[in-house]
Order: sequence, then C-alpha cells, then structure tokens
Amino acid sequence: MRDDYPTVYSSDSGRLCPRCARPVASCACQKPARPLGSGLIRVSRESKGRKGKTVTLVSGLPLSDDDLHSLLSDLKRRCGSGGALKDGLLEIQGDHRDLVIEELHKRGFSAKKAGG
Repeated sequence: MRDDYPTVYSSDSGRLCPRCARPVASCACQKPARPLGSGLIRVSRESKGRKGKTVTLVSGLPLSDDDLHSLLSDLKRRCGSGGALKDGLLEIQGDHRDLVIEELHKRGFSAKKAGG
C-alpha cells in the first residue's frame, strides 16, 4: 500500500523521490527512458566536426539499448572498423553505407541512404 504522506526529505541524503523513496539523484522512476527509434531507418555519412574523419551514422532503429549494442558489435565486425553508440545513434568509423544497408536488409529492416 502506498503511503499517503511519503517522506520527501532526509537529513542524510537530501531530497527523496515521493514514488520510490530514493534520493532524487539516483531515482529510477523519474528518469525518462530513451524512446525507441521511429522505425524509419536512415544511414548517412558525416565528417563535420570530426577533423575530416568520415563516419557512417545509423538512426531510427526501433531497438532497445542492449539490442543496439549487439547490432553495433556485429556491424563493426562486418565492416572491419570501430564505432560507438551515442544516444541511440550508431556510429561506425569510415564510409560503409552500402555494407550497413545490405546487412540491415538481411536482418529484416527497411533502411534508406540519407544525406551525402
């Protein structure tokens, strides 16, 4: 049963979340989850702000963070390059747009080449 008057402040840890009674900084119920991608998958190439280095960006994947990490690992292995996951956006070092689109089609995703 939920308390009608929950504790919202503790002298030990400061402000507390009224829902989970944890310190606000470590509250899990208030943090918004990253929304899943729109399903419109775009594969683009970018080099701005990267000291001339080209990266392939994949956006709009409707997958959870764990599934994105797994897919990124497979794509990096397939492309033979490094990469990173940043805010639901896959970054793969180098221009591998065609290879990434081909791999995504094999996995049942509909991906489009975007940008230039």
